[in-house]
Amino acid sequence: MIRRSRTRPLAVALALALALGGCSSAPTSGHSSAPEPVITSLEPAIGPLTPGTTVTITGEHLADVTAVTFAGRAAVDVTVLDDSRVTAVVPVAAEYRPAVDAVHVFAGSEALTTDGQLLFERTATSPVDAQLAYAFAHWSTDTYNREVYGDFNPVGGDCMNFVSQTLIARGIPQTDGWNFTSPSEQTASWIYVPAFEDYLVAHPETGFTRLTIDQRDQVEVGDLVVFDWEGNNSPDHIQVVSDIRDVDGTRQILMVGHNLDSNWRDLDTVITVDHPGGLAWFWKVP
Repeated sequence: MIRRSRTRPLAVALALALALGGCSSAPTSGHSSAPEPVITSLEPAIGPLTPGTTVTITGEHLADVTAVTFAGRAAVDVTVLDDSRVTAVVPVAAEYRPAVDAVHVFAGSEALTTDGQLLFERTATSPVDAQLAYAFAHWSTDTYNREVYGDFNPVGGDCMNFVSQTLIARGIPQTDGWNFTSPSEQTASWIYVPAFEDYLVAHPETGFTRLTIDQRDQVEVGDLVVFDWEGNNSPDHIQVVSDIRDVDGTRQILMVGHNLDSNWRDLDTVITVDHPGGLAWFWKVP
């Protein structure tokens, strides 16, 4: 009598299980992990204190980049050119001080990896840099440059005296019609806004250009803002543009100046909240 083996069906089943991916085969999900973004460089790595420099960040797998910060301040116009290049417009330096900013790149809320720490050096490279660096060093009550230029708040306000100082720091030359010798000797145009306005109107050769409030798209950092609180065409106040920002599609103009001592004062707030109905116009500085 022939006996049939009972083990053959079991052996066949085991072989089939192994062939179909049994315990010796690693399970697969069918998905591969996304490559990790890598940042390799930033160019240029040196720029001014004022905003507006466009830098290019290079690396790999950068298509998901959404934001770039410089010393914690958000860049504007962050643009992904392709998978390996992103451009960003550098914001204003903190308090217009020379510094080395740490630069961080983000995809959403996630900070992307870098081969090495990205740095952007801020230096005073232009007359406008010098003007704003001076303004931010002396805008507050406890940092007025009184030893050199005095303080004219007791006789009507120090706003024009301060603006004149920033123009000197920018390199604007003194003239017979606008000059300063000492806190007790200077032209009226140095310390009074109406006299300064009259001086600019009478001397177009200085290169200053008057702009209306509707021409605010032409205004740049370092230009001047003149205010008329009463709407009677008599200037009452003046400040220096300290930054220009895009806020939900609106061009926001911020200012630095004396009394009210401020460094990021909002133009539109001044003429709608602080002085409702007030008028404003600009002088572009050459």
